[in-house]
Amino acid sequence: MKKALLVAALSTQLTTQLFAGGDIAPVEVQEPEVMEYETESKFYIIAKGLMVLGDTVNHESVVLDGDRDYGFGMDFGYRLGNGFALEYDFSYVRNTVTEDGEEAKATYYTSTVNLVYTYEVTERLGIFAKAGYEYEWEKISAYDIDGRDDGPVFGGGVEIAMNESYKFVAEYEHSTIEGPHGDSIFAGVMFNF
Repeated sequence: MKKALLVAALSTQLTTQLFAGGDIAPVEVQEPEVMEYETESKFYIIAKGLMVLGDTVNHESVVLDGDRDYGFGMDFGYRLGNGFALEYDFSYVRNTVTEDGEEAKATYYTSTVNLVYTYEVTERLGIFAKAGYEYEWEKISAYDIDGRDDGPVFGGGVEIAMNESYKFVAEYEHSTIEGPHGDSIFAGVMFNF
């Protein structure tokens, strides 16, 4: 009896839909949403402004006292993978140097090759450390100083993604080259090719 009632109910339903003009709607299958993450380009460039903090140094039996001042720089980078990158940096800065109360203008050009490691804290925030070797050209005409020096350089900082192509970068850098310029602080914008 139960089988007969079930068959009757199903045939009534089917007949009603067929004669009433009702279409049987296909079942929609929801596919899971696939998130596609863009990978960063291998190449990047950073345009940055910098501030040298100034330092007091002994230079050939005279004491030179450098003040804080500003400059600019460019970094050209290539990502090696696993958070590592190879970077070439160039910077230019001027500052005022004082010797026994007399002021003079100093200029510095630096060229550096760095190995950089970046740890991605979140999708938008990364912290990095770098170590490299720097060549510096220093000129203080008033004191007949025109020389070149080189040595290791170390730094660290943060990068904050603004969108897929641009990041804000802030960095502190310590140079082992003694000079009246002292350590540097950088801030700039990274563009990913």
